Amino acid sequence: LWRTMAWNGRRSRGSLRQVILFLLCVCVWRSGAESLRYSVAEEMERESFVGNIAQDLGLDPSQLAARKARVVCEGDQQLFRLNPSTGVLTATESLDREEICPQSETCKLFFTLFFDNPLELIRGEVEVLDVNDNSPVFPKKEMVLEISEMTSPGSRFPLESARDKDVGSNGLQNYSLGSSSHFSLSFGKGKGGGKYPELVLKTQLDREEQREIDLLLIAVDGGSPPRSGTAQIQIVVLDANDNTPMFSREIYEVSLAENSPPGLLVGRVEARDPDEGSNGKVQYTVTQTLEGSQQLFDLNPDTGEIRVAGKLDFEDTKKHEMIVKATDGGGLYTTCKVLVEVLDVNDNAPEIALTSHTTSIPEDAPPRTVVALFSVRDRDTGDNGRTECTIEGDLPFTLTPTFGNFYELRTNAALDRETTAEYNISIRATDWGPRRLSSRQSLWVQVWDVNDNAPAFSQELYSMWVTENNSPMVRIGSVQASDADAGSNARVQYALERQEGQEQPALSVSSESGDVYVVRSLDYERLRALEVWVRAADGG
Repeated sequence: LWRTMAWNGRRSRGSLRQVILFLLCVCVWRSGAESLRYSVAEEMERESFVGNIAQDLGLDPSQLAARKARVVCEGDQQLFRLNPSTGVLTATESLDREEICPQSETCKLFFTLFFDNPLELIRGEVEVLDVNDNSPVFPKKEMVLEISEMTSPGSRFPLESARDKDVGSNGLQNYSLGSSSHFSLSFGKGKGGGKYPELVLKTQLDREEQREIDLLLIAVDGGSPPRSGTAQIQIVVLDANDNTPMFSREIYEVSLAENSPPGLLVGRVEARDPDEGSNGKVQYTVTQTLEGSQQLFDLNPDTGEIRVAGKLDFEDTKKHEMIVKATDGGGLYTTCKVLVEVLDVNDNAPEIALTSHTTSIPEDAPPRTVVALFSVRDRDTGDNGRTECTIEGDLPFTLTPTFGNFYELRTNAALDRETTAEYNISIRATDWGPRRLSSRQSLWVQVWDVNDNAPAFSQELYSMWVTENNSPMVRIGSVQASDADAGSNARVQYALERQEGQEQPALSVSSESGDVYVVRSLDYERLRALEVWVRAADGG
């Protein structure tokens, strides 16, 4: 209007100053004298009644039309309209307080009422009243908090506050927390004095008991009826190395045949750790073993499997003992004992050990004469180590058990060197295992001679001839006697037997060879035949 007046008054600078001065005086006077104040609830329908300006100014509606009364709103939007015929002020559209006046406790819209003839300005304001049309809203529908299971009770965890576009009593008033045995709700104060919710840990967390905890946080405004908004809070309990690995058993016992091949699975130890990650990863090691056991078994550090790594021998070691340690990634550990019982397999033949042995005996030894003493041992057990002994062949010997595992080899008949001069005695020891194993021991026994045989002539009567008038010491034949004995007992000496007082015979016998000689010349007419006895004697 001022610009319009200025344009119309170019003709005369003096008249322009007078008009402007007049207008300013009028406007100031009316503004100071009167102002219009209205209030309207937000979210009313468009063209809703705001106020009756004619009535409030004490004017007849016809005056408004005559003076071209009009309303001009501040800002870009014309939110109100004046009906000059009725003097009623209405809203041109539904008003949203939160959109028009965000972040403001009060929301006032200002307008100016213009009159012409004469020019007059009246300032007016409309307060948009809040309606509880907004629920509290959390910035995130889901909140995730990671809390260590070692966190001390009493610890506080700030939460994001909810926002409510409404103000006053319609705005956010309070928070509540769903039922929880571990957490309670408290409030902290921000720098601006506003309060924000906090979770307070009431009791110690245990990840192994509950890995996650779901909570419901509720924000409530003060409207009537009240509106609320919710957010899910997920508590992720972080693991701490607060658990020691635990074996399923304190002692693992297993039986294993001694002929088990390398690589055979003996068994598996298992320790569980309820912690997570490296805190729950278990590694196995052997810490103590009996001497020699370490090389016979192999332990997988990751799986706990124990396998045969060497040759087992029941006769060497019947039981193996190992201490296995299970350690988690945090250094906590526990131990268990592994007992491996080695089962006997019939893999050992009996062993014959000579204690004493007579290599020769006289042929006149009486029956049950002890020839040898020996023991039999089988390193196996049970029937695998039970043995029996026999003599191979039909020999004049027998085996007699004495004490323990000792046996005596005895004669069981009269011996005759002249029949059998030596014996090769084969003794066999056999066990009673499913696959019977045996061993053999050979003994040589020589029968030495006893002078139990007299010499015997090859014939009882020897007939010899000689021509008369023979030369002295003529050999006319020989006698032969043998002796079944040996050595000096079998050496035969010959001699003529003559009776006492008998003259020197005409014959002689060689003591060694048995040759017969005529010692002097004989005369047929005087002696036609003669008879002598020859004696054969051995050296026994």
